[in-house]
Amino acid sequence: MRYIRRYDDRSRMTHWAVVLLFFCAALSGLALFHPGLFFFSGLFGGGTWSRILHPFFGLLTVLAFVPLFAALWRDNRWQPRDTEWMRHSGAMMRGDKAGMPAVGRYNAGQKLVFWFLVAGLVVLLVTGFIFWQPYFADAFPILARRIAVVLHAVAAAVLVLAIIVHIYAGIWVRGTLRAMTRGTVTDAWARQNHPLWYREMTGGE
Repeated sequence: MRYIRRYDDRSRMTHWAVVLLFFCAALSGLALFHPGLFFFSGLFGGGTWSRILHPFFGLLTVLAFVPLFAALWRDNRWQPRDTEWMRHSGAMMRGDKAGMPAVGRYNAGQKLVFWFLVAGLVVLLVTGFIFWQPYFADAFPILARRIAVVLHAVAAAVLVLAIIVHIYAGIWVRGTLRAMTRGTVTDAWARQNHPLWYREMTGGE
């Protein structure tokens, strides 16, 4: 069985660093978001430490994502074939892949998740700074802080949903997890799921 390199070691290590930091930020944030979720604070040493660590987890998540963004944004640019792919996405969800347009390294669904992540992280970063006590919040009026808290919560919810979709898709499409654990995919996987990328990687076979 032939394998094709999809991600190098640096990209995979960066990806897993982002995953770890994101989960720390998400769980510590959930602990602060609602009393019913406060038990998550036990993972970080209690409520006080969750409050202290949460913004640093968020900042480190964004910083870790920057090199991943730099490496992947070009392949995630929207193209006309992505619009066509979206028109046929209902059939694919029903298990009919035969009529799907050929895609490159990423399909339209993956690109949407990528840009939701980018937008969500930007909103979380900006709004987080606005009400980050005791460092920056006092520089902003109370109304700005209140709006920032709401936007922060909305962006966090969207981001969590996008990550759930990302994880589900990785499990649903058999052979996908191998790309981020070993860096390679099978020849058959690439040919079936990303034929244009497959031709690019194999010199037009």
